[in-house]
Amino acid sequence: MGARKRSETAPAEFARAEQAARFLLKKAGLRPRIALVLGSGLGAFADELAGAARIPYARIPHFPRSTAIGHQGQLVLGKVDGIAVAAMQGRVHLYEGYSARQVAFPMRVFSRLGVKAAILTNAAGGINLGYSEGALVVLRDHINLQGANPLIGPNDDRFGPRFPDMTRAYDPEFRRIAAEEGRRLALGLEEGVYLALAGPNYETPAEIHAFRTLGADLVGMSTVPEVLAARHAGLRVLGLSCVTNMAAGVTGAPLSAEEVFETGARVKNQFVELLRALIPRIAEVVR
Repeated sequence: MGARKRSETAPAEFARAEQAARFLLKKAGLRPRIALVLGSGLGAFADELAGAARIPYARIPHFPRSTAIGHQGQLVLGKVDGIAVAAMQGRVHLYEGYSARQVAFPMRVFSRLGVKAAILTNAAGGINLGYSEGALVVLRDHINLQGANPLIGPNDDRFGPRFPDMTRAYDPEFRRIAAEEGRRLALGLEEGVYLALAGPNYETPAEIHAFRTLGADLVGMSTVPEVLAARHAGLRVLGLSCVTNMAAGVTGAPLSAEEVFETGARVKNQFVELLRALIPRIAEVVR
């Protein structure tokens, strides 16, 4: 019985992803080429989409529902300069009690929709002493210390291979495009390594010191499960972090969620401007 149950897990997930994708195609009437995940305080971009259909996660079959503060919990399907995109206004996290597979499930759905590229954004704590609050950072790589991985368990080859390569988890061409657009817009984009923890507590100063020694520039509680599932399914990934606060021990000040949202609101216009510039160029690459 146990062996049979294990063997049925992966096919069942594929069927659930297919069902969710069919639902979205019927509701929105368009097939997105690019998916976006908009992290804490960064969801305003989805309000910019033309001809948008807004679908609460609770209505999408098998979709996890966001309970995090500041995450609207809806999928917005619309267009940017005529390019069809799907934008998640908020995500789910391990600290909400979800498994890594549940956190990554939207990436499975996007793969069944035919999405070719994912832009994954987050609010992060700055470990690199050269960063400042409000800095926008292109992710070069990540360190997974969440103690979880959405690819653990039976593998369904219809999603991707058993042992996916992560040498270029964050697409080099997308990173180059982001750097070019950042210079053109005079945004002063940084590039760095993101370290992911399960949360929900903020880190201790000793932990931040250790993470800096490991080579991390940023720390957060999201993104990595989605990147793993996206790359497993062959989606090309661009990661963007907004440094909404400096990590524990950097300034000596206590950390709070309010600071995250305040900084996100302050950089909203820059963030929207950058995404608007990136989407047409990425769409050209993955057409």
